[in-house]
Amino acid sequence: MSAMKPENVADYPRPPAIERFSGSIRVRFNGHLVAETGEAFRILETYHPPTFYLPSSSFTSGVLVPSKGPTTLCEWKGQASYFDVVAGDAIAARAAWTYRTPESRYRELQDHVALYAEPMDEVLVDGERVIPQPGNFYGGWVTQNITGPIKGRPGTTHW
Repeated sequence: MSAMKPENVADYPRPPAIERFSGSIRVRFNGHLVAETGEAFRILETYHPPTFYLPSSSFTSGVLVPSKGPTTLCEWKGQASYFDVVAGDAIAARAAWTYRTPESRYRELQDHVALYAEPMDEVLVDGERVIPQPGNFYGGWVTQNITGPIKGRPGTTHW
């Protein structure tokens, strides 16, 4: 496990920054390895832990199933479409999302998928198990190097 430098979420910009991440990411769900990559993007937004976007090719074939239900709109990245994550007999409904045609500033996110850590068995970043961002809306991943007031708990939606 490599030590990542300390980052305070209050120092992240708005609008969010996009940056390459070359560390290892492994995701397990229902006992299955569902994604693994050494290349991803991080979105860094004020008061949010990083949201990681993995190449769609890093997901095991068949684990991402287009989800029924509405799309959502991010004021920065555009229209998000959702996937259920399916492994064996388990389904994590609407646990992953993508921007099929992201806004130009975030065009690198095309063909990349983010996912919520909470319904997964395990999400590892450089060998460290992540903690899901609090709340049921945001998809950031908290690692030991992340500090500061993190949005997501009750009462934090309008910071």
